[in-house]
Amino acid sequence: MSPEPFGARLRHAMDTRGPLCVGIDPHASLLTSWGLNDDVAGLERFTRTVVDALADRVAVLKPQSAFFERFGSRGTAVLEKAVEEARAAGALVLMDAKRGDIGSTMGAYAATYLDKDSPLFSDAVTVSPYLGFGSLRPALDAAAASGSGVFVLALTSNPEGAEVQHATVADGRSLAQVMLDHMAAENAGAAPLGSVGAVVGATLGDTGADLAINGPLLAPGIGAQGATPADLPRVFGASAGNVVPSVSRGVLRHGPDASGLREAAGRFSDEVRAAVSDG
Repeated sequence: MSPEPFGARLRHAMDTRGPLCVGIDPHASLLTSWGLNDDVAGLERFTRTVVDALADRVAVLKPQSAFFERFGSRGTAVLEKAVEEARAAGALVLMDAKRGDIGSTMGAYAATYLDKDSPLFSDAVTVSPYLGFGSLRPALDAAAASGSGVFVLALTSNPEGAEVQHATVADGRSLAQVMLDHMAAENAGAAPLGSVGAVVGATLGDTGADLAINGPLLAPGIGAQGATPADLPRVFGASAGNVVPSVSRGVLRHGPDASGLREAAGRFSDEVRAAVSDG
């Protein structure tokens, strides 16, 4: 039997648990604010606390792989355990790795995160398309085979991104729109939601882009970066119902107490539901 597609699993998770993604970003400063050392023991304590507090209630957990990789193999072991335990508790795991390469190298990245036999197998992974959308084919194919998803960088909130993403091609479309159109083609005919998502910053205001890709829209920037749930209808318009808002520090700063993490996540989720419904 073919695995259930990621888009269908994500739609169900958002409808039942609320449309919220919580990042697991163990910054050195955040470990310190929790009273933890910036070492593997602190990393493990931080990560386990977040997973234990939230994996049974939020739709998506999004570990940022760089904050684990900086500790080498021991940090990666913590990440592997977190992925396993979060998925076992019912959360979808989106690995924030932003991988991008060509050919066999892209295939190796795909095998790392999208092969069910990999210790880092995740429900979805973030990728960069700016070596050409076709360079993502190994990841797209691997995701389809395993029932996983791929979130493609489209319109990011960092100021430097505009010099690439807002550049235009011969027919006048922005490069970001070209990528979004590719995603829409990948998702054509999928129901209730395609498995190829776009990353679009919630801080951008009116993007001027067509975001109707029939797939999820990961929206970082809620909370510490300045965007609020109330901004979502303005940024995403008619596609707001497919938005997966991502909050990291806005939730994590309420640790290390598990109840503080749960309350913050619940509050954001309720505010998102209200904003999307009102919009």
